[in-house]
Amino acid sequence: MRKTLKIFILFLLISIFLLLGILSTNGIQTGKFNDLIYQRINDSNYNVKTRLNDIKFKLDIKELSLFLETKNPVIIYRNTPIPTSDLKVYIDFLSILKNDTKIKKIIFVLDQINIESLKKLSLGFKPSNFKSFINNKVKGGVIYAEIEFFFNEKNSIDNFITKGKVTNFKTEIVKNLNLENANFSFFADKTDLLIKDFNGVSSFFKIKEGDLKVKLSPKISLEANFNSNIKYSKQRDKFPFSFKKDNFSEYLTEFDANLSNHIKINLDETYKVKDFNYRNNGNIINASLENKNLIDITIFKEKINILSLINSEINSDFSSKKKYIKISGKYSLNKSNYLLYDLENTFENQSLNLKINGDFDRALNLEIINYKKTKDKNANVSLNLDKKKNVIKINEFNYKEGKNFLSLKNLKIKDNDFSSFQKIKVVTYEKGIKNNDFSIFYDKKINIKGKQYDASNLLKYFNGKSKKNIFTKINKKIEIDLSNIIVPLSEKIKDFKLIGQIDRGKFSKISSKGNYGNNSFLDLKMRNDEVNKKKFLEIYSDKTKPFLTEYSFFEGLTGGKLLFTSIIFSDETYEANLKIEDFKVKNAPGMVKLLSLADLGGLADLAEGEGISFDILEINMKKNKDILTINEILALGPSISVLMDGYQDKQVTSLRGTLVPAKTLNKLISKIPVIGDIVIPKEVGEGLFGISFKLKGPPGKIKTSINPIRTITPRFIQKIVDKNKKVK
Repeated sequence: MRKTLKIFILFLLISIFLLLGILSTNGIQTGKFNDLIYQRINDSNYNVKTRLNDIKFKLDIKELSLFLETKNPVIIYRNTPIPTSDLKVYIDFLSILKNDTKIKKIIFVLDQINIESLKKLSLGFKPSNFKSFINNKVKGGVIYAEIEFFFNEKNSIDNFITKGKVTNFKTEIVKNLNLENANFSFFADKTDLLIKDFNGVSSFFKIKEGDLKVKLSPKISLEANFNSNIKYSKQRDKFPFSFKKDNFSEYLTEFDANLSNHIKINLDETYKVKDFNYRNNGNIINASLENKNLIDITIFKEKINILSLINSEINSDFSSKKKYIKISGKYSLNKSNYLLYDLENTFENQSLNLKINGDFDRALNLEIINYKKTKDKNANVSLNLDKKKNVIKINEFNYKEGKNFLSLKNLKIKDNDFSSFQKIKVVTYEKGIKNNDFSIFYDKKINIKGKQYDASNLLKYFNGKSKKNIFTKINKKIEIDLSNIIVPLSEKIKDFKLIGQIDRGKFSKISSKGNYGNNSFLDLKMRNDEVNKKKFLEIYSDKTKPFLTEYSFFEGLTGGKLLFTSIIFSDETYEANLKIEDFKVKNAPGMVKLLSLADLGGLADLAEGEGISFDILEINMKKNKDILTINEILALGPSISVLMDGYQDKQVTSLRGTLVPAKTLNKLISKIPVIGDIVIPKEVGEGLFGISFKLKGPPGKIKTSINPIRTITPRFIQKIVDKNKKVK
């Protein structure tokens, strides 16, 4: 009995193993479930039509589950065949025994589907961004996929899983920019989409080792990681994006970088971005920005047209609330030497913080302090700047070049106008000798103190500066105390002191004194008549050169004392009188040319040698906007006297006048009986003959014309007589 039982059990086990072997390999062919499978597929979508081949009953050992399988079924969706190589239907075994067959899941193993077929299939999809993307952006590719549909107790689809791969994928990212030859694998269900091993190329960048996770429920989010190589050249590639006019990106000519990227985006139910985060790090191999006026700053001796970066490490983090970028490496201006730099920029809650530290080798010219840096010298520049809305605050600025040093702290600019600062410190050297050493403090009043200030180019700076006044918000008292001021021709003003008032960025009151030494002084005074809306300015100087050296009209003038008075009505309108006494004109090209043309050889020689002496020069002028009207220029001297008038604007200078030579000779002529008494008054400076001349032309191209012989008009004679009387 036992032996029979053992044989039976052994037979049963062998039968079971044989059955399992048959079920797990070839399976058992059956037609019992054809109608069930057909019904379940068609119930899911009435647009689906199926035609099934032989169905086999099989066993999935991994899942320990029975399933039905058919090869190469015919599945047609909206008249478009879906190439399917295998169809598996997993059935609840117990439901078969109860005669209430339930399907657990259906697996479709698809053959390759090209994009054109997918677009036809998508016609049955509900309107969505996915459908729009497939039909409008996707240009090519082949899909290999396996889809699993899971059913609930009511035999309705409860979930799905699809997995597979895509090859030779091509899509339009934006207009004129396509992603091509992309390959990736994917996995998706109704809540998530996962893409792995993504690789693709475009005209100027490559994506490698990419992965993407899209979460569809309960919230919509996207997260991606990928490596990229960007290699763009303006000569070779057409940039697909358009930028605002002032955006530096429009100037991009070269960009070559290897970056590691991370992106995370959260969307709402309408696919609108709620927040995002993009991080990258890597190396910028080469980058160039080029424009005719990329950096055009007047203190630079050359325009900077090209900015280049090489071997620069980049680390950035951009989100909907904060933007951060840090770059460090080497840079070059106009394709010259490469120098070290660090840049860190943070933008958060409409506030920007910028930190820059780097070397600088361009030629530099700060005329206001007479500091020049040549191209062969390196300087270090550091800047820490904050910007919020319309307010810019320079927390700290430092410039170092050898022993030269400039620093600035807490400078505020609001609406492009200066607002305030804490301190400015300046120390510079000219040819190894210290020419600036002073500080400016901005508190309840403006205080300028120091041992040295180089004002050699001060007049040139103010003559050429922009008309825009950025200091309109300054209304403060000012005090200046400088031990030495360097002025043109190596002159020095010692113990210069000034007290005054600045209103709306301009001096309204000045009282100052300075000492040239050797009992020579400088006095400046200004007072404001608020009732009549005008200012009165008076300058007295025992030396003329510090004030006249920048004006070509006074070239060759030496010695003398200067008195300048002016009534200022506005920035563009004033009346002024300049008086200079006891001076000489020596080696003045204009004067020598005039005398030579008039064939006054003796006076011309004198002008080139010892110089021509004058007792007085007086200029009466009036300016209205761009026109300077010279009412009268009168110069009296023992050798010649000159009377001129004319005008000057931006285009032309026009002067006409009369020159009376040899006053001593005219004095002898005036003593001739009868004729002399009638024609010429008996006063020093009288004259019978003179030279009429005209000076006219644009700046640098003024032409001179003369009429060597002319009878002097009574008006000129009277002017000379009156002035001589005043001199006496």
